[in-house]
Amino acid sequence: MRKRLGELEPLLHERTTELNRTKAALDGFEVSYRHKVGTLHERVEQLELAIAEAELGAISKRLDDAGWTQPPVAARPEPSPRLTSDAVRKLFRDVAKAIHPDLAGDVTTRDRRHSLMIEANKAYALGDEQQLRDILETWERSPEAVLGDDPEAMRLRLVRRIGQIENQLEMIAGDLAALKESPLGKLKALVDEASARGKDLVRDMIARLKRDILVATNRLDAIRPQEHGSQRARDDS
Repeated sequence: MRKRLGELEPLLHERTTELNRTKAALDGFEVSYRHKVGTLHERVEQLELAIAEAELGAISKRLDDAGWTQPPVAARPEPSPRLTSDAVRKLFRDVAKAIHPDLAGDVTTRDRRHSLMIEANKAYALGDEQQLRDILETWERSPEAVLGDDPEAMRLRLVRRIGQIENQLEMIAGDLAALKESPLGKLKALVDEASARGKDLVRDMIARLKRDILVATNRLDAIRPQEHGSQRARDDS
């Protein structure tokens, strides 16, 4: 088991580094994409909203001229406050009693307990009973929860640590797959593939968005004079 643990720990470090590197690359790509393309997307959305409001204004004026009145809107009931149940309070006390950082025997275990305590506090604030149960069960299955220095305790800690690392590796693999399959991950992959072929997809997106902005601006300018003309005609009458 010690040999197996010695194989798994470097692998966990390697996979964790790969996950962090992938996240950092996606974060950097997102920042660059938002700076270059996102502001143009926002401008297009603003123009489309302005066009919709201008068209809605023209429709409302025609309805007003026809004598139409809008029916009153029913008030929405206020949401009732979420109360923390006695079961959640008791479960939170059980969790705190089991994982409180003051019970740690070393710095590593203290840090682990501290992280879990933060999660427990968040779950308690939300009244999330299931999350509190999951935290408690995770701790009870952890190697840190095994006390004693006898051979059986040492063996059980090894078994649990191996299982813990295997679960972490499985979660990391899932996280990596999710990042690659996310919209941002797929977009970055397309941009990278195009770049390898000598094409710049981001530059093409920018050019298309600038054309969309020009078309939307011209459309808005075409609507607004109609509004002003209608207003002048009513004033003259």
